[in-house]
Amino acid sequence: MKNSRRTFIKLASLAAATLAVAPKAMASSGGHEPVSVNPKAVHAKQWAMVIDTTKLHTAEAIEKLAALCHADHNVPTVQSKKEIKWLWNDTYAHTFPEQENPHLAEEVHHRAYALLCNHCENPSCVRVCPTKATFKRPDGIVAMDYHRCIGCRYCMAACPFGSRSFNWEEPRKNLDLTKLNPEFPTRMRGVVEKCNFCVERLAVGKMPICAEASEGAIVFGDLYDPESPVRKVLREKFTIRRKPSVGTEPCVYYVI
Repeated sequence: MKNSRRTFIKLASLAAATLAVAPKAMASSGGHEPVSVNPKAVHAKQWAMVIDTTKLHTAEAIEKLAALCHADHNVPTVQSKKEIKWLWNDTYAHTFPEQENPHLAEEVHHRAYALLCNHCENPSCVRVCPTKATFKRPDGIVAMDYHRCIGCRYCMAACPFGSRSFNWEEPRKNLDLTKLNPEFPTRMRGVVEKCNFCVERLAVGKMPICAEASEGAIVFGDLYDPESPVRKVLREKFTIRRKPSVGTEPCVYYVI
């Protein structure tokens, strides 16, 4: 009994000493090197987007941008109500239900409006996620950690914009595996996904793919920088946001 106890104490002491030394040893050996930041990466205090609906207003044009976005992010094509969407289009009435104005020009009501995650400053989805699988980054982007998502869909219920999709099926079964983008991970069944403002492109100095391909109809920049392209447009144009009364402070603005 004494020997067993002595052995246990000896092993416990050894383990404690190892844990105390391990971080220093790993640091000196380079076992865990810090993640290197691409010098071309672009940064912001709060990324935001302005969509000029006088320039981008047809379903066809928005669908082209959606196709680019979905291909770049390996979004599966599901031909049912279980579709996965990062970027899509809808009507004025569905996009701005709180801002219906019967005296607006008829043409405004007939436009198609590009919809995506609004990357809100006060995101309700983040507050309800029990595992922190959805979280707000320091640059304001509302991100998803697919490995932490348990599929509870609380975030989907909390999002007032319908910006999240759930993978009811195995996503890879609905992808052309010969055309996958190897730079972006595929997802798994049972997780939520959505637009991520192209964080992987920002990390290498590129703008979101929809903004890059929109020929000036989509402007992207730092909402807190008075000299950013976004702030320039917001100063010069009248814009509205979706469902302002819910208090989430969306970071996607629309020029009407």
